[in-house]
Amino acid sequence: MIKWLVLAAVLLCGCSPAEPQNPYMPEAIQAHDRCHLCGMVIQQHPGPKGELLMSDGLVPKFCSTRDMFSFALQPENQRRIKAMYVHDAGRTDWEHPDDSAFIDASQAWYVYGSRRKGAMGPSLAPFSNREAAEAFAASWGGKVLSYQEVNLSLLEGALMRSGR
Repeated sequence: MIKWLVLAAVLLCGCSPAEPQNPYMPEAIQAHDRCHLCGMVIQQHPGPKGELLMSDGLVPKFCSTRDMFSFALQPENQRRIKAMYVHDAGRTDWEHPDDSAFIDASQAWYVYGSRRKGAMGPSLAPFSNREAAEAFAASWGGKVLSYQEVNLSLLEGALMRSGR
């Protein structure tokens, strides 16, 4: 009987597929790092930031999640991206985001159109869970969006309103 229980336990452990793990850990944003899209010094601006890992090993960093998505959603860039990270606005200070609060951008919830501004205006505030995004939207306004709902049309509208 014990032999069968041990065999069953071994088989059960071996049958569950391992979840793919992204081996990339986000890099810290350094004091002189500049936004890959606009060239501004990243740490001189409020709001959540973002970074990517490209297939060639480059790690472009961005002064805002909006700038990161503006770059990442371009068709010529989409296929080259291996990982995307953003600051979890629910776990870090808005004015000075802490890099220990980076989360996978594809798993985040976003608030678009809030009164909280990031680098050069409108921001996409990312959160690790929908409840935190909804609480932020209730306090600061804006609409809660899933990762799949963030697109270039949405971002172009934000840029038009900010005069950029």
